[in-house]
Amino acid sequence: MRYILLGIVSVLLLGCSEKPVVSDLTVHYQQPKLIKPFALTDQHGEILTEQDLPGQWTLLFLGYTSCPDICPMTLAKLAQVHQRLQNSVPLSIWFISVDPQRDTVEKRQAYIDYFNHEFKAMSGPHATLFPFVRDIGLIYAINNSEDSEYYVDHSASVALINPNGELAAIFKAKYTANEIPLIDVATLISDFNLIAM
Repeated sequence: MRYILLGIVSVLLLGCSEKPVVSDLTVHYQQPKLIKPFALTDQHGEILTEQDLPGQWTLLFLGYTSCPDICPMTLAKLAQVHQRLQNSVPLSIWFISVDPQRDTVEKRQAYIDYFNHEFKAMSGPHATLFPFVRDIGLIYAINNSEDSEYYVDHSASVALINPNGELAAIFKAKYTANEIPLIDVATLISDFNLIAM
């Protein structure tokens, strides 16, 4: 009887250790989701696909270079995350522009280099972007106005792709009254470490 009880306790303890407890700002997928095939062009004119995801952790954020607040502030925070984690794990940051009409290759390169020249700034036609963005659990909506100055609504969250090329988590932005929704650097790093360990 003693051995049966010890076995049950061991199973329970092992079961608990398999599921790290992350914060309320993180959606951790216990069964990571494989990313469907895609092809996007980076800031150097090179095509990147789902084959470029395996081998490192990837933090992926949607935005556009004309974004007045969320995008530059989030990329600045991701630069902090990258600086703090780059020596402990292989980590890549992908900025996905959901405004391909205005965000040319040259414009994306100038924009992303301000934050970190190692980051990727990618885009593609909406026919490619929409299914890719939906596949990673994020959203965006663009105004069909003919005005040259327009806003693009997009997720403020950051997707985490694991080294197997699978969607592992979503780091949600922190919403506070009268403040811009942004990721919290300390929380993201803490939750990342729990997931990646």
